[in-house]
Amino acid sequence: MADRAPINDKPAPENREDLLAIQNAVTSALPNASAATVAIEITDGSGTGVIVSPDGLILTAAHVSGAPGKKVEVIMQDGKRVNAITLGLDSESDAAMVRITDPGTWPFVEIDKSKSYKLGDWVFALGHSGGFNKERGLVLRPGRIVRIADQSLQSDCILIGGDSGGPLFDLAGRLIAIHSRVGPQLVVNMHVGIGVFQEKWDALLNSEFLGDGPFAKKPVKGNGYLGIATEPSKDGLKVTKVGDESPAQKAGIRSGDLLIKLNDTALQSREDLQAILKELSAGNEVRIEIRRGSETKTYTLKLDER
Repeated sequence: MADRAPINDKPAPENREDLLAIQNAVTSALPNASAATVAIEITDGSGTGVIVSPDGLILTAAHVSGAPGKKVEVIMQDGKRVNAITLGLDSESDAAMVRITDPGTWPFVEIDKSKSYKLGDWVFALGHSGGFNKERGLVLRPGRIVRIADQSLQSDCILIGGDSGGPLFDLAGRLIAIHSRVGPQLVVNMHVGIGVFQEKWDALLNSEFLGDGPFAKKPVKGNGYLGIATEPSKDGLKVTKVGDESPAQKAGIRSGDLLIKLNDTALQSREDLQAILKELSAGNEVRIEIRRGSETKTYTLKLDER
C-alpha cells in the first residue's frame, strides 16, 4: 500500500532515522486518534472506547459494555461528559458497540476496512489506564503485532486495567483492533480484530446479544431485585418495608412512601409491579415515581440481581 510505513518491513529499527520515522508517524496520527478515544463509565468501574462515525458510534469491548440497552456516560478527551447507550455485543469475541445519544457531531477515526496490517507491524495503543484522568490524559503505548489469529491480534503494547475497549492503531492512525484481554504479563495483550466488527456490524447496531461466551452475561428476565415490600393503597402501592442496602434504599425510597408509577406505568396493585419487574433484568435502570406526604418525587435506580 502507498501509505504503508517502510519501517514495518524491517525486522528492527536500524538507526536513528528509523526511530524518528516511528515517532513522526505516531505524532502525526495522535491528535485525531486522541480526540476520538473516550472513557466509558460503567457501574463497577470504567473502560475505554473509540468513536468511528461523526454521529457518535463507539467501538469497545463486550466486557466493558456488559449488556445491550444500558445507559452509560462517555467522557471526551477534554473532560466533557455525554450520555450514551450500549448497543449489541458478541460475548464470544469481546466485541461491542455503544452510541452517544446527546446531539452533536463527534471526532472519529478511520477504520482499516482492508485489514492491511501484517505480523511485525508497528502499532500504538491508547487507553484511559486506571480510569479517566484529565490532568494526566490518555496513555499511549507503542509496540508491534506479535501474533495474528482468526478473530484477534496480539501485541506487545503494555496495557492495564481501564484500557479495555480502547483502540489499537497502525502508524497511519487507522483503527485495526480493540483491546480485549490484558495478559498476566504486561507485554502479553490480546485485541479484537476489526474484521470481527465488520462481520457482525449489523447485529451489533441492532443491539443483539450474540453468543454464549465468557465476556458478557446474557440478561435474565425476571431476576431484577428492587428491594421493597408493598401493600395496596388508594392511588398506588404503599411501601411497608425497604431492604437494607437494596437499590430502593440506596435511591432514597422510604417505608411509608406511596409508589405511583414504575417506568411511567401506573401501579394499582402488587400484580402490576410484579408484571413489570418480570420483564426486567438485573442491571436494568428503572424510574419510580413516589408520593411522600404532599410531595411527589421521581427516583432512577438500577436493579440488583435477585
